[in-house]
Amino acid sequence: MKSFVQLALDWWEPANQTPTVSAPFATHTLTPNDQMHLATETAHFQHTRANRFIRLGVGSADYRLTRSRRKTIGMSVGPEGLDVRAPRWVSIGAIEQALHEKGAWILRKLQEMQERRKHMESTIIEWRDGICLPYMGETVRLQLDATHWFSEAGACLQAVDPTPGSPVTGLLRVSVAQNASPAQIRDAVQAWLMAQAKQLFVERLNHFAPILGVQWRKLSLSNAGTRWGSAGSDGSIRLNWRLVHFKLDIIDYVVAHELSHLRVMDHSPLFWETVRTVVPDYAQRRAQLRDEALPQWA
Repeated sequence: MKSFVQLALDWWEPANQTPTVSAPFATHTLTPNDQMHLATETAHFQHTRANRFIRLGVGSADYRLTRSRRKTIGMSVGPEGLDVRAPRWVSIGAIEQALHEKGAWILRKLQEMQERRKHMESTIIEWRDGICLPYMGETVRLQLDATHWFSEAGACLQAVDPTPGSPVTGLLRVSVAQNASPAQIRDAVQAWLMAQAKQLFVERLNHFAPILGVQWRKLSLSNAGTRWGSAGSDGSIRLNWRLVHFKLDIIDYVVAHELSHLRVMDHSPLFWETVRTVVPDYAQRRAQLRDEALPQWA
């Protein structure tokens, strides 16, 4: 079975290309840690479009089986659950044997995906007075204020004295009424964040471009669900405004990444060496960008 089984874990990543992580082909057995990780011996994982079911040791899973002209059995865990792809000529018995051989890996990845989904759901913003959201790696609290006493258009960020046990470092006063709808609050906050993002991105582009020996010509803000940025050979740069939720060193990594593409328009070793010249710890920052969950804008 080892000769024609392929495995992959598909993660959500708002930047995010969906990466594929291959699993080793050795047969897995459940360790005590794996069993503790599954919480109960009756752990069951669902699939939104399942057409089959299988018991795998201490757990069970619904999964979607798709037949195709491929030559190998493929398994992947994504937001919907476990997907299995198999050649038309492979029997159900052979497919389930492959699933049992990789049972520990499958259950572990399903558990990780379930935990990630719960975490993502917990970050959905309910747009109302008093909510908190990340800004430049810090936590700010939203305050609705229709008095318009501040000169900045739309909103004003004020520092606050730290309170023991509270992560809040700023108060974002937004010029909307207390009875404003969630959509009105969201739009006002988004407009302010986009303005801050554009100003910051221009500053960081101008900082890194001379160091890299390149010249950018146009900046556009994006709200892409799958990419943090892009660069064109004509010097145009697109950056996702939601990067402004992250701390500056993460933003700098993305800016340096896109500017480096003005020298090397691919992801070859030469490209990564170019990034390294301005962001030596780019791999660490890249991992943080991948792992940190953004708030979910309803």
